[in-house]
Amino acid sequence: MIALGVLFAAGVQAAEVGGVKLDDKVAVGGRDLVLNGAGIRTRAIFKVYVGSLYVPAKAANLAAVLQGVPRRVQLNVLRNLSADQLVDALLDGMKDNNSPAELAAIKAQTDQMVATMKAFNDVKEGNVVTLDFVDGATKIGFNGAAKASIAGEAFNAALMKVWLGDNPVQADLKKAMLGG
Repeated sequence: MIALGVLFAAGVQAAEVGGVKLDDKVAVGGRDLVLNGAGIRTRAIFKVYVGSLYVPAKAANLAAVLQGVPRRVQLNVLRNLSADQLVDALLDGMKDNNSPAELAAIKAQTDQMVATMKAFNDVKEGNVVTLDFVDGATKIGFNGAAKASIAGEAFNAALMKVWLGDNPVQADLKKAMLGG
């Protein structure tokens, strides 16, 4: 019985990645999501952010992630970035993982995401960006405040591919977010 208690206690502690404490569970759209995995996005020698993935049930690949609704990608920023740097990185990741036809089909939503994130101005170390998919829309949050709701499952799937697609922004970050 004591062993079960120890196992349970270990399961509720927050994870720590890159000095950032992550909740084991978050509530999105009235549902509890579990931390699927998290890792550090690096660029050259710089740590840029901790990327974490929250889903209803553990998922080992993109298809399983896309079946889980709601879901969240959370970016805990580890260094100061301009809004342009953040936006450009997301757009590059979307271009690397989606066909021109897929991108054309979500151009209006992508433009809405760009405008929303450019309004962040500078993104500072310690800021948190959340990308929640709930009720058929991607809800962008910045430091806990709702900033936009972008309709469409196709847009969210294209965005998820930035981290989890065939050409992810960083292979070891993909593996970490998928619990590997």
